[in-house]
Amino acid sequence: MKILDRYILVAFLKTFVSVFIILMFIFVLQTIWLYISELAGKDLDVWIILKFLWYFSPKLIPLVLPLTILVSSLMVFGNFSEKYEFAAMKSTGISLQRAMRSLTIFILGLSLLAFFFANNVIPYSEYKWQNLRRNIAQVSPSMAIVEGQFSSIGDDFNIKVDEKYGDNEQYFREVIIHQKNPKRPTKNSTVIIAKEGEVASEEGSNTLSLILKDGNYYEDVQLKNVMKQRNLPFAKSYFEEYTINIDLTKLNDADIDKDNKLSNHNMYSAGELVTEIDKLSDEFSKNIDQFGVDMYYRMGLPKKKDSTARKKQQDTAVTEVLDVFVLDRKTKILQTALDNIRGSQKTTQNRKDQWKQKVKRLNKHEIAFHEKFALAIACIILFFVGAPLGAIIRKGGMGLPMVVAVLLFLTYHFIGIFAKNSAEDGTMHPFIASWLSTFIMFPLGIWLTYRATTDQGIFDMDSFIQRFNFLRKKNRDDLENEEPIILTQHEKAMVLSKSEYQLKDMLKNPDTYDYSDDVRKAIIRELKLKGYSDEELGLL
Repeated sequence: MKILDRYILVAFLKTFVSVFIILMFIFVLQTIWLYISELAGKDLDVWIILKFLWYFSPKLIPLVLPLTILVSSLMVFGNFSEKYEFAAMKSTGISLQRAMRSLTIFILGLSLLAFFFANNVIPYSEYKWQNLRRNIAQVSPSMAIVEGQFSSIGDDFNIKVDEKYGDNEQYFREVIIHQKNPKRPTKNSTVIIAKEGEVASEEGSNTLSLILKDGNYYEDVQLKNVMKQRNLPFAKSYFEEYTINIDLTKLNDADIDKDNKLSNHNMYSAGELVTEIDKLSDEFSKNIDQFGVDMYYRMGLPKKKDSTARKKQQDTAVTEVLDVFVLDRKTKILQTALDNIRGSQKTTQNRKDQWKQKVKRLNKHEIAFHEKFALAIACIILFFVGAPLGAIIRKGGMGLPMVVAVLLFLTYHFIGIFAKNSAEDGTMHPFIASWLSTFIMFPLGIWLTYRATTDQGIFDMDSFIQRFNFLRKKNRDDLENEEPIILTQHEKAMVLSKSEYQLKDMLKNPDTYDYSDDVRKAIIRELKLKGYSDEELGLL
């Protein structure tokens, strides 16, 4: 490795590691803030909290790594330009692409590492994190009661409260409790509704005591007589005060490291996602086909025949059958038919809602599959956005480069979020949603690399104003009628990218810049377009 390549690579790695640590620390703090309600107040060991953050941290890499590459490349290349190190390189014939060569190889290797990380480490950490999160929720069930939603306390109780208050939030308002029958664990056999409640358990006790006030108690009654059971008998009672004691022995002895059976789209590798997507697609197609067959035979129709012949046969049959009955009987038959149709419509609507959830689940799996590859490509593209942009803006450090990098990354990130949300409900194809932000950044990277290579700025305001300055249209027309000037693309870009001061200096010191006669003519024309007269140019 040459000295220049080593120098650039070392400078980039120092900035890269520093920025990565800072951003990772910021995102970890955000994680603590998001999940503070699940961690605080449960008397958890520091080791368990650190393990929670350790398992969650790999999920932050798809956010932190692209942003780190963008910020680091902007800062390093902006610092090189600000200190005129790039100018020194170019004076010796080293182009921007040559200066980026060692970093390009590093970024390519880093993108491959990012793919393997997203494919293997993130799914494993997702499983361990979700598993630990579920076990933590069972460590202190009295703290697991959340306002406005049902909270599972063990396997038999689901509790919902509208409001918690008091010094230790031990008082509840509007309490609803669903209790399962041990003999029928899949069914909630008891419902208790109370206006107020209070936790009266002692510290360290294995019993959770809930004192309920001013409520009602509903319980399903199980009868051995099947005919009577069809009437769904139940018992109802009113109480002024009622105490429920929930045994927490098993819950307090819960193993924080116990493995649970968990599965979602973030826990699969790319190969497993392909298998799971095929499985979900086949199941979805079979469900649709089976629903069509079930609805066809539910209407009591015979086997399928020619549609035209069947329609004529049905119309004739309906007319002949209804003519047999009197008017009242016809009305009841038609009412029954309408009820059947309404039932079928309701069933179809319910099935549509179920299919919508299945489609959403399938789309999430496809998005997760493409995101593993999009992360690797995004690392490469954002480097080719940040490096040339840093060379153009000529600013290093944590000031302007950080602001520009954050704005670019927020644009990239929010486009991705909006696209993925649209893809989940089927508005956008998952492939397009996963790659949309990357596709948008790709031409930006090419354009910035070209501008930086040809020593052009992002936007030349003076040239833009002069091109649309209609007050000087006559002078422009006169200049365009002059003898044409033939320049190479590099010479043209060099002239257009210079400021008035630089153009005057080039015209005044031709030996220093060593340009051709055509370039001199182009400089004179450009200065005339900026308002300089022949007398002023003659003085130069």
